[in-house]
Amino acid sequence: MAKKKRSALKRIRQTKRRTDIKTLARSASRTAVKRAREATTDVQDQVRAASSALDKAAKRGGIHKNAARRRRSRLARAANSKA
Repeated sequence: MAKKKRSALKRIRQTKRRTDIKTLARSASRTAVKRAREATTDVQDQVRAASSALDKAAKRGGIHKNAARRRRSRLARAANSKA
């Protein structure tokens, strides 16, 4: 088996780090959205936290920018219909 080049090893390290960061951001945004949808008290605070988590996930590349906007919009619409 051929020995891996230094650049290939660096790319492997970068990919793993990037994947971990994006996975954490995506997971955090999903959890925040779920909490906001299931909230009975302090709905606006939960929606605000979920919006922030979605924006952070989009900024870090965990989800697409337009997907974050769409999810924020749907979440706000659901929260307004609850109130």
